[in-house]
Amino acid sequence: MSYPPSSGPPDPYGQQPSKDPYGQNYGGYQDPYAAPGSPASGAPYGQQPYPQAYPQYGPPVVGTNTMAILSLVFAFVFSPVGIIMGHIAKKQIKQTGEQGDGLATAGLVISYIFTGLAVLGCCGAILIPILASGSSSSY
Repeated sequence: MSYPPSSGPPDPYGQQPSKDPYGQNYGGYQDPYAAPGSPASGAPYGQQPYPQAYPQYGPPVVGTNTMAILSLVFAFVFSPVGIIMGHIAKKQIKQTGEQGDGLATAGLVISYIFTGLAVLGCCGAILIPILASGSSSSY
């Protein structure tokens, strides 16, 4: 008689019975509901019984570049700083492969527009009073 005793006809797929009545493991059986590292999990204590479920393929997933986000934020707060951060972000994204190229571009475009409008506003604030006072003469 072979041990463990078979309780029925042989399994057509060649699997052995999972456990005998005394709780011993056979054939590399791993209990999916057992705590990690317990004898029923099939792994020694302190080790995980299963490898990672789905291996990662392709390039590693990296987050969005922080400078790109800050470039877009500073485009509305203080646009010259948004220009500087946008250019730094574009350089970092090329080197590291992070995401956020669109954010950096949007931050640069908006920063340049707002900086241009601010420069025009300052020039207008200086030139309008000069031109207005120079054209009127009172004798």
